[in-house]
Amino acid sequence: MSSLSALAGRRVVVTRPYDQADSLTRGLQTLGATPVLLATIRLEPLKRVPGLDSAFNGLAEYDWVVFTSANGVRFLFERLDAAGRSARDLANCSVAAIGPATASALQARAIQVDFVAEEHVGESLAEGLPHVAGRRVFLPRAAGARPQLPEMLRRRGATVDEFATYRAVEAKPDDGALAELATGVDAITFTSPSTVEHFMTMVDSAGFNPFEAEPPPIVACIGPITADAAERSGLRPEIVARDYTVPGLLEAMIAFFERSRVHDEQSA
Repeated sequence: MSSLSALAGRRVVVTRPYDQADSLTRGLQTLGATPVLLATIRLEPLKRVPGLDSAFNGLAEYDWVVFTSANGVRFLFERLDAAGRSARDLANCSVAAIGPATASALQARAIQVDFVAEEHVGESLAEGLPHVAGRRVFLPRAAGARPQLPEMLRRRGATVDEFATYRAVEAKPDDGALAELATGVDAITFTSPSTVEHFMTMVDSAGFNPFEAEPPPIVACIGPITADAAERSGLRPEIVARDYTVPGLLEAMIAFFERSRVHDEQSA
């Protein structure tokens, strides 16, 4: 049976910010699923970032500029643009990306990417980044990001200047999407720890628990870091993508629901 039928008719919650949900939403629709858009977070720039202007003045002195998300690319270049700077200011630096989506965001700005982590997590980036002992690393990323990456780079002998340029905050609840969620869905997707955290806060504030439905919705996570966050929130991820990207998440969902279909047919 085709992959289309594996997700056909399934109702799947998308918790990403609305302005970043297109790829997952379109992928689900192509596979026959019905997306339920319930953005749990929105991203906003931090107004004050101590030391960032001074770092901009000395960008040429950094050996590596390390990006951990496409959002990190977006918000850093918004800052550079506002300061009258451009991608040319990174010309003397080597540039690293945590994964293909981040690399694509850099390449769209005509920036050469010198290193992409083998696994799209901070630990893999920190372990694989070449020639870091004694080198300076510029690390722009989200407020509250996991500390493993800068800690591991410092243990390898790098000097890391870390700057939080944006943050995730809880989105305003969409009453229509919450009503759809309350009527029952087949799966809920999470693409970052912050989507998990704010989803749980949102449904708690709405006064219902979607996981008390019978059967409960499947929890689908884009990778192990997000899955860990789901487990800490008391959820049980049944789908964890091996390729920590939106296409990888879709592939993992196809495989899961295809196995479920086969199991149901055999049990009938």
